Amino acid sequence: MSATLRQLEYLLAVVETGSITEAAAHLHISQPTLSQQLKALEKTVGTPLLERTPRGAHLTPAGRAFLPGARHALAGADRATGAARAVAGMVHGQLHLATVLSVAIGVVPSVLAAWHRTHPHVDVVLHEYGDLDSFAASLTGATADVALGPLPDGWDGPHCPLGAEEFVAIVPPGDRLAGRRTVRLTEFADRRWVLYGPSHGLSAVVSQLCAEAAFTPSAAIRSTQTAALPRLVAAGLGVAVVPANILTPDFPGTVLRLNPRYRRPLDVFSRPAPHPLISEFLTIAQHSARLHPEHLAEPLT
Repeated sequence: MSATLRQLEYLLAVVETGSITEAAAHLHISQPTLSQQLKALEKTVGTPLLERTPRGAHLTPAGRAFLPGARHALAGADRATGAARAVAGMVHGQLHLATVLSVAIGVVPSVLAAWHRTHPHVDVVLHEYGDLDSFAASLTGATADVALGPLPDGWDGPHCPLGAEEFVAIVPPGDRLAGRRTVRLTEFADRRWVLYGPSHGLSAVVSQLCAEAAFTPSAAIRSTQTAALPRLVAAGLGVAVVPANILTPDFPGTVLRLNPRYRRPLDVFSRPAPHPLISEFLTIAQHSARLHPEHLAEPLT
């Protein structure tokens, strides 16, 4: 059995007043109740903590050794309570957000910018996942409080659709397709590709798109780093298919709209009965997520 916070509070009151009678009055409890709790505390500790005399109550040597830890425990409890109340009031705290690698680059920054404008003291801890199974498990396993990305099949918790991100083809500077606006993937059947590594969640997306175009892409190089693919394409290593929102305005190659187009729905979602702080994040994400980069508005129309 451990000492309770209430017992520690009672002991501290006696130390501060120097009297069990005065401490009981200060705590608004009866003297017998206070004495009973103090005896229970001493029984738990295994030694007397107070010396009771006609002049009052004073700490024993064991009590003096016990007191700093008791003060520390009470202060820690106060801090923990304050932190929980602050989060409940959406003032201070920490929120854990799960996402997939490509979405972390292309969509999450716009959401976090909006979040920190309205909740500057609620920090976000970002958990990035390469594969969709680990991404979904982060929320069901309570690693994360909220998730932003493809909605897992059969998800029954709260979720808000963000829209659909568009995938595009990219080719190096000076490529024979420079100047074009659209491309059919069959035109890439004989090309060398910059592909995602097998463990990357988008590897299966690209493989499926190529399979539907009746070919298997030939890999010049593979990378698990989402941001690396445009750089590798720009270096002339091959062609690639990527989410449009990971491309920066300084990409020197050509961006081509796929024909037929391919879009992937994205959601922000949480477990059932979310905390008010998490519900607030769902709302902000729904209104602030930018899935389509402004600098590619013309190529994607």
